[in-house]
Amino acid sequence: MTIRALRTAVSTGQNGVGTFILQCHKLDFHYCDWFGSSKGMNGFIKSLLPKFAAAHPQIEITVSPRPNKHPVVIGHYINGRQKAICMRNMEPLQILKKVELLRDASGEKLKRVTKPVQSINPSVRGVWSPYHGEGMRV
Repeated sequence: MTIRALRTAVSTGQNGVGTFILQCHKLDFHYCDWFGSSKGMNGFIKSLLPKFAAAHPQIEITVSPRPNKHPVVIGHYINGRQKAICMRNMEPLQILKKVELLRDASGEKLKRVTKPVQSINPSVRGVWSPYHGEGMRV
């Protein structure tokens, strides 16, 4: 009798498991050259933005002047939504934190979580609790 390998189908991942696609595909930076509230944004664009852009080549970055307005960063996501954050009177490191927040966001609207765990496949055994059964004796 010869030995043969089992022929099974390759399992497929659910919900994009195995690959990661960054949800933010574009960041727009709007600033004013002489407005006082854009001082931190101007410093960010000159010093920190080139490093951020080099570290994230998958994100399209556009910088455009917007005279007489407060500085704004707008994140565009692959689901079609946009999120805008005003950067008025912020320091360059604070702006970097907000830009990272936009980069890591999913683009979905914020929604209240009623159950902390959501699953497509519910457990057959139910939810475990230490109060079920007889428990341990000490």
